[in-house]
Amino acid sequence: MAEVSRFRRPRKGRLLLALAVVAVAAAAFAVVVNPVGVPASGAARLGGTVNTKWGRLSAQDRTVLVKVRQANLWEMPAGQQAQQRAASPRVREVAGIIAAQHLQLDSATRATAQQLGVLLPVEPNGSQKSWLREMSGKFGADYDKTFVLRLRAAHGQVFQLLAKARAQTENTVMRSFIESGMKFVNTHISLLESTGLVPRRALH
Repeated sequence: MAEVSRFRRPRKGRLLLALAVVAVAAAAFAVVVNPVGVPASGAARLGGTVNTKWGRLSAQDRTVLVKVRQANLWEMPAGQQAQQRAASPRVREVAGIIAAQHLQLDSATRATAQQLGVLLPVEPNGSQKSWLREMSGKFGADYDKTFVLRLRAAHGQVFQLLAKARAQTENTVMRSFIESGMKFVNTHISLLESTGLVPRRALH
């Protein structure tokens, strides 16, 4: 019996070690996905204005990067889905262009955030997730209308944020990023309106 116990103890030790390794790996993954100290909405509340070699970086500048990142995170999959599910050929075409351009914009967003030391969210916000779920339950012409109206409204909000930030930013890197972002957003608004599915009331 003593001999049997002697062989069981190392096996138990190896099991505990394996469990510890798994726990550490899981903890590391959690830190990568949602770093400690980062609010659920991203880096927008991590501080006030700070000095950089490209000029002062404000809380509003960081908010722009967070909001654009979240826009990319839901509009890319929305556009990809619409390419497959939309009934209108024009909506499918517009969806493909928007998805591809948001991929480009997301690359620029992440590069700018890294340059300026701004932490970005890794998932859309709650409202954006609900819009994706809403679209997933739609079909045919109803799907087309929902896709166009949701994206048109979202782009309108982001455009207002970018316009305000462009007028107020003191950071040259952010100024360049915002100007590029406004071109993307303006293009997407025009594309969505070209589908003929944006009523006049949606423009206010």
